[in-house]
Amino acid sequence: MRNWAFAFVLLFVLLATLPDQGRKLQANAEESDEVADLPKVEEKIGGAVPHGLSTDSEVNQREAESISRKNLRAHAEKFEFQAEVSRLMDIIINSLYSNKDIYLRELISNASDALDKIRFLSLTDKEVLGEGDNTKLEIKIKLDKEKKILSIRDRGIGMTKEDLIKNLGTIAKSGTSAFVEKMQTGGDLNLIGQFGVGFYSVYLVADYVEVISKHNDDLQYVWESKADGSFAVSEDTENEPLGRGTEIRLHLRDEAKEYLEEDKLKDLVKKYSQFINFPIYLWASKEVDVEVPSDEEEEESTEETTPKEEEEEETDTEEEKKPKTKTIKETTYEWELLNDVKAIWLRNPKEVTEEEYAKFYHSLAKDFGDEKPMAHTHFNAEGDVEFKALLFVPPKAPHDLYESYYNTDKSNLKLYVRRVFISEEFTELLPKYLSFLKGLVDSDTLPLNVSREMLQQHSSLKTIKKKLIRKALDMIRKLAEEDPDEFSNKDKSDEEKSEMEEKKGQYTKFWNEFGKSIKLGIIEDAHNRNRLAKLLRFESSKSEGKLASLDEYISRMKSGQKDIFYITGTTKEQLERSPFLERLTKKNFEVIFFTDPVDEYLMQYLMDYEDHKFQNVSKEGLKLGKDSKLKTLKDSFKTLTNWWKETLASENVDSVKVSNRLDNTPCIVVTSKFGWSANMEKIMQAQTLSDNKQASYMKGKRVLEINPRHPIIKELKDKVTLDSEDETLKQTARLIYQTALMESGFINNDPKEFAQSIYKSVQKSLDISDDVTIEEEDETEEANESEEKDESKEEMENEPSYDKDEL
Repeated sequence: MRNWAFAFVLLFVLLATLPDQGRKLQANAEESDEVADLPKVEEKIGGAVPHGLSTDSEVNQREAESISRKNLRAHAEKFEFQAEVSRLMDIIINSLYSNKDIYLRELISNASDALDKIRFLSLTDKEVLGEGDNTKLEIKIKLDKEKKILSIRDRGIGMTKEDLIKNLGTIAKSGTSAFVEKMQTGGDLNLIGQFGVGFYSVYLVADYVEVISKHNDDLQYVWESKADGSFAVSEDTENEPLGRGTEIRLHLRDEAKEYLEEDKLKDLVKKYSQFINFPIYLWASKEVDVEVPSDEEEEESTEETTPKEEEEEETDTEEEKKPKTKTIKETTYEWELLNDVKAIWLRNPKEVTEEEYAKFYHSLAKDFGDEKPMAHTHFNAEGDVEFKALLFVPPKAPHDLYESYYNTDKSNLKLYVRRVFISEEFTELLPKYLSFLKGLVDSDTLPLNVSREMLQQHSSLKTIKKKLIRKALDMIRKLAEEDPDEFSNKDKSDEEKSEMEEKKGQYTKFWNEFGKSIKLGIIEDAHNRNRLAKLLRFESSKSEGKLASLDEYISRMKSGQKDIFYITGTTKEQLERSPFLERLTKKNFEVIFFTDPVDEYLMQYLMDYEDHKFQNVSKEGLKLGKDSKLKTLKDSFKTLTNWWKETLASENVDSVKVSNRLDNTPCIVVTSKFGWSANMEKIMQAQTLSDNKQASYMKGKRVLEINPRHPIIKELKDKVTLDSEDETLKQTARLIYQTALMESGFINNDPKEFAQSIYKSVQKSLDISDDVTIEEEDETEEANESEEKDESKEEMENEPSYDKDEL
């Protein structure tokens, strides 16, 4: 009983002393807070802290509340997403797209862009980087498996409150609507980065997203959204100050738990972002061997010892006893660098594999499709201007490559100066017609600390541009040389061609995607016109459906042929049936078919090639060798040609001549050598802002060419000789001209008159007298029908309404 009483008293004493100890601990903590501030998160961002970034208890609590939140902050300013952005997010959220990995590469790419911007600004103003850890331009990824949160942090330029509202919600970029349209027509979500809206891919894996950002010119703000059609922006008073930059927190969906695994993130960074020019770190765990004191107690020996053993024990006691330890596995955390690959353009081209080039292209172009680039060129330029360059031919043309071609400045070439990114909007490095190429230039000659405007005036740029153009054209030419289908490889053995089999058809593919750019280059670049002309491809009357080159055409030219013959039109099928080709085909001349509207402009600049002039077979001046009978025929048909010209005085016909290009057709209409062709007239009339007055000056003079061997022309000649004043004969001559005009591709300015002439001809062929009139309609029948309609209407009005009766 006494023992129970003693125990009760002891327990009471212990309970009485506990509150005092608690108050002492609290007082000590408060005193400690007043003496010194605890280290902030940024002060130990590089250390190996087991649970991430060190912080004080209050901030830790606020961050925990912020991180665990999945509802928008009550005090935040609410906004509605812009309509196009909402449509885009709906597509992403409801997408069945299986490759959700793309979100990470898009966020890392955006972080890299933000770092590029702040580094560029620091070239002229060192203070924008700040001090301490803020000067470290890096990307950091951190996981919280317990709360299912993935954070991505950069020390880039950051965003102001206005930037957060505009860039992430209310104002859609030009690419937003284009991407939405692409997706609605069966596009690939994998291409989202090419449209500048890659941020929204986060909703493939997250149902709630926070974007915390600090710009040098503004306070720290937080953007948040649950992808429910709205978002909120508020001043950030809960999270640790960033200093500068952006942190994106993804609250992952249950089905996206795989992205909380370190190995998964490491694989994604290696796959998509290993060539990013800034270090990417992951807060990674690893097991290390640690020695700790052994918990095993030494067992005392009970056995008898011999004299010899006693001596050994005495010796041991003289030495200092060492404590026993054991090795255990302990988990530690540290920032692990994920992209330690050297910049690929700085390496020796011989040491870089094709697979590495393909991966770098996908990273550079934000094109993560399955197709590899068609070609690449990697070179170092030395001399007065030193630079390294890497250029790629994309596997497909961008969707908007030729939209507003002359009104927009597009460039896919990134400019670096001594490994420092300067700009990707530097249009002075390549001409507009080569803007489809992607790549980068790293110059050691250009100055670092100058503005973009000053760089544009730098003397070295002209030299860089000249070398880039030459290398780019050589790369495209090599594409053709490696294609076994090309004419240049016709003399190679079957064994050599089999080795090139994987390159089969690659230049045809290039031409179908970027052929228009080569044509525009011939128009714009007089200095490289001949080099570009070698890359020109077309179909012809002898190419049998395949593409041919000018060199191949020249190799097939007939003996004595001096000109390269071509014709322009809408389709190949239409041109093959053109009357302009009749005599040329019969005499086995090859004719090039140009069916692209830009070809009309092209041939105004490409006047000759390899000392051979180009001749449009639908214009005057066609020469097919000497024809001894032509002069005699011209004399014998002189009466007809003069009479026909007078008859067509109102049709603006310059002359009527005997033709040397017709075989089965009675006549055609050709234009003067330097005027517009029939096809060009159609193109110009189709222009929205075309000027008819100006167009009238450019229209070529029309010449009617007749076929002296055709029975219609021969009969007309005989009748004119008998009676040149016969009105029926003149009407027939005008009808033949109007028919030839249409067959030659021109637009008839008076279709009514042409139709009347046809009807009269039909009437005559049916032996219908000219005095017969059109039977008039019986007006009495019409009147009776009208009376019947009025009577039925009255009956309907007088009928009782059953609906009213029922009511």
